[in-house]
Amino acid sequence: MQNPTAAMLVIGDEILSGRTRDANMHYLAQELTKQGIDLKEVRVVSDDAATIEAAVQALSAKFDHVFTSGGIGPTHDDITADCIARAFGAHIDIRDDARALLEAHYEKSGLELNAARLRMARIPDGATLIDNPVSTAPGFTIGNVHVMAGVPSVFQAMVASVLPGLTGGVPLLSQTLRVDRGEGDIAAPLAALAADFQDLSIGCYPFQINGVFGANVVIRGTEGARIDAASTRLAKELGL
Repeated sequence: MQNPTAAMLVIGDEILSGRTRDANMHYLAQELTKQGIDLKEVRVVSDDAATIEAAVQALSAKFDHVFTSGGIGPTHDDITADCIARAFGAHIDIRDDARALLEAHYEKSGLELNAARLRMARIPDGATLIDNPVSTAPGFTIGNVHVMAGVPSVFQAMVASVLPGLTGGVPLLSQTLRVDRGEGDIAAPLAALAADFQDLSIGCYPFQINGVFGANVVIRGTEGARIDAASTRLAKELGL
């Protein structure tokens, strides 16, 4: 049985300009692997409404789950919620349950719930809220799209809120063999191994340390015994 699939949409000019380094993709990939959900595609788009809407529609149609990060804060350039609503043809406005969360949070903090902060309570009709134990302002899920903040600590908390409710498949396992030879020297046995173990993913990732070439061979799959068999064979053939 094939595992569920997922895509990630990273939204923000700050990512594309290089001002901010994205850490959320790495975290999400690790968590989805544990859940048995295969992350198949990651896109990074600017704060452009038409681009965001088109990307959401394309990814939502292609994959079982879509996770977005970025663009749901209080400032004028936080346009993700509106774009997601348009992508699904849903009305969006300040919602009572989201507003109540923010009112309680800002009253406790002694801060004003002004118009800018109220923007974070704008939720599309039909969406369910994603809990945010870090800073309260919720994300939301509509259809198969999970809309989350870009701040890593908040993103991680939202992922932790969403994943328990998703049906996963078989977690992906892996083994890594370090080979102190160049890729050209091990390409032939790797190709033969891949042909004989087509149920596994076998990747070769080269490195160079102090002028010496080598590669990390990563063998991935859902059955530990098959991974062990492939790893043992390769190690024997390469004299490791």
